[in-house]
Amino acid sequence: MTTKPLPFIIIFLSLSFSFSQGVDSPKFGNGLFNLVGKDSTWSMKIAARMQFLSTSTWSEDANGGWADPSHNFSVRRARLKFDGFAYSPKLKYKLELGLSNRDLSGASDFTGNAPRYILDAVVMWNFYENFELWAGQTKLPGNIERVISSGNLQQVGRSLLNRRFTLDRDQGIQLRHHFFIGDNFLVREKFAISQGEGRNITSGNLGGHQYTARLELLPFGKFTNKGEYSGSDLKRETKPKLMLAINYDINQNAVKTRSNQGSYMINDLGYYETNINTFFFDGMFKYNGFSFMWEYANRDADDPIAKNSDGTETGDVVWIGNGLNLQSGYLLAKDWEISGRYTNIDLDDITGRNKETQYTLGLSKFIVGHKLKVQTDFSYLSVDGGTDELMYRLQFDVHF
Repeated sequence: MTTKPLPFIIIFLSLSFSFSQGVDSPKFGNGLFNLVGKDSTWSMKIAARMQFLSTSTWSEDANGGWADPSHNFSVRRARLKFDGFAYSPKLKYKLELGLSNRDLSGASDFTGNAPRYILDAVVMWNFYENFELWAGQTKLPGNIERVISSGNLQQVGRSLLNRRFTLDRDQGIQLRHHFFIGDNFLVREKFAISQGEGRNITSGNLGGHQYTARLELLPFGKFTNKGEYSGSDLKRETKPKLMLAINYDINQNAVKTRSNQGSYMINDLGYYETNINTFFFDGMFKYNGFSFMWEYANRDADDPIAKNSDGTETGDVVWIGNGLNLQSGYLLAKDWEISGRYTNIDLDDITGRNKETQYTLGLSKFIVGHKLKVQTDFSYLSVDGGTDELMYRLQFDVHF
């Protein structure tokens, strides 16, 4: 059952390659090839990306030493991407499919017991001046680290803050708008209404709806090539660039432990529901090879302890608390970069999770920007009253 879509993908790609014979392929990193209708009423760029990861971890033993390491190698991501416009350049679309085990995992009754192939399936309509209406499944306008593509990250992976607090993807509609104050000061507003249960949910909206708002301020104007949503200052900004942003998300009658993420909170009536609120303050600064990104996250809930109809606790709780992530890097000669990250997670005592502090030192070699790179990092995780951990990672990215 899980392999049914694969023949269609193979056939589609074969036909597309045949159709494109005789057409010059784009430069490396700009897609496998671009198709444009004869009457210029549609276009499609087809791209592929792969990410290979090796991980070694050491856990602290009872004597204060380090136990023998565990090792893992994986095809972390393997994806196909399609984007372009339909009928008019004002009506754009994006389709991204995940083929790795990590991307497909999470099948359940709520996904029709089907693998979660679809990452993004969204249309974007520039219907009036600087207004865009998005519809479909894609990333919500949440914390900056999540919105940065996993292929454009400064380090091997995202931080613990993102893992604990992110909003990730969902199905719904978004309204986006931007305007300038003076010549350079850019203001962007983003609003979303979504199901509130995350991506690929097919069995309906179990609780209420999720409402997300994000405001971005860029006082010194746009970054080069959308650099505010890309790790590292690969363009070596010649003038300081800054983005400040705030987010607020309300998930009404949410039924998962981490807003639209985490596990379902089940009780004797079916599902425990509570309103969950998530706040982010984040931003990005870049100048002459130096970059600095920060994120603060806070989540609370009306009643975070899941209960049955008689008031007894089910054992599930909403992950309420705070998180802080600070990350910086400097691009050296020949596109080598050193980077560092500090992350602190302080969840409420009711979650049963101890305070976590992680320190990460990274080294990257950008061969063709983010499209072809090798990254490695070393992390030390300190857990209050728990088991500390060391982690070493090495990752190779290639994007066609």
